[in-house]
Amino acid sequence: MKKIIILLILALCQYSFAQFKKDSLHNNDIKLAALPYYSYGKGLGVTSPDSIFQLNIRFRMQNRVTYINEENEANRYEAQIRRLRLRFDGYVGDPKFLYVIQLSFAPGDVGVIEDGENINIIRDAAVFYRPNKNWNFIFGQTKLPGNRQRVNSSGALQLTDRTINNAKFTIDRDFGVQAYYLNEKKDAFSYNIKTAISTGEGRNWTKTSDDGVALTGKIELFPFGTFKKNGIYFEGDILREESPKLLLSGAFQQNNRAMRTQGQLGKELFQPRTLRSTFFDALLKYNGWSFMSAYMNRKAKDIITYDANDVTNFNYVFAGEGFDYQMSYVFPSNYEIIGRFSTQHVANEIKDLAPSSKQYSIGLTRYLWEHTFKLQAELSYNELDYNWSSSSSNWYARFQIEIGI
Repeated sequence: MKKIIILLILALCQYSFAQFKKDSLHNNDIKLAALPYYSYGKGLGVTSPDSIFQLNIRFRMQNRVTYINEENEANRYEAQIRRLRLRFDGYVGDPKFLYVIQLSFAPGDVGVIEDGENINIIRDAAVFYRPNKNWNFIFGQTKLPGNRQRVNSSGALQLTDRTINNAKFTIDRDFGVQAYYLNEKKDAFSYNIKTAISTGEGRNWTKTSDDGVALTGKIELFPFGTFKKNGIYFEGDILREESPKLLLSGAFQQNNRAMRTQGQLGKELFQPRTLRSTFFDALLKYNGWSFMSAYMNRKAKDIITYDANDVTNFNYVFAGEGFDYQMSYVFPSNYEIIGRFSTQHVANEIKDLAPSSKQYSIGLTRYLWEHTFKLQAELSYNELDYNWSSSSSNWYARFQIEIGI
């Protein structure tokens, strides 16, 4: 009998030790109560022992090589670091008060450095206040609630760059205040309303005091509920939605007395102009298939501006409209095929100054770790239609590696 009791006690001790060891693996409080908590999810996270602050560090880079063929030009290739970003985010004092900082270092991000010009290292520097799950308030410099593809990170694209219409009609980053009301449900009709009041001149603008503001409003509708893991913010159905998910969105901005040819982007105008931009987007994902469509439009009055000291020197608002169509399929092996077609028409006033264009693109992507580590190949063909001469065409082939945390 004594032997049985001793064996039971030993077994109970062994079970208790094993359970303690198992619990310790899942609960760091025993070992690390006085140390920061480290997580390896989206980036490297650090939380102070008293939970007063949290810092998350992330990076990403895009390395690419491109072969370019243009009419009347010598064939050439470019090899470059297209994007190199460093991002910090977290909260201070209370998880309701968040911050995000994003810095860029690649030449294509910073741009040409000129005397008297700001160096465009800062992309995002904003404070967020989230009193509850529905409301978001933002103060600082970050992306405006514009067209769908611009709101997506460039690291979450299926092809190596955004469309030709995004390049000309997007409203991009700006400094100001934003307010979002989010009413998202997983499997029921949902909607988001997003608004912004900003300077209208784009990121890191300090050349002139601003006497005009940009007003932006956007509505997003989810007829069948929200996408997996915020799937509207990355292209391609890499998570393979089990049921069809649809996004319909529309946005409008009036940029009063804008000083640049594309509002928040472009060269300086000689006189300010009020720009009006309209965006409509549709996104459908289901079982590896993804379809996107977009419409963009910019209008203004008297879009050509002249130098008061030399009327032969002028600049103009890039006005016009464009359509984008993009379709893809992700195989279970995590290879993806993509096709895209874009058409762009410039306003009648500038048909002699800028061409209308079309772009046809096909791509192949291999996802090694979703969008954070992938290999991309793309072939794009462009047709340029000049009002004053015959049309021209060019094409490029590109290979790119994206990696980040």
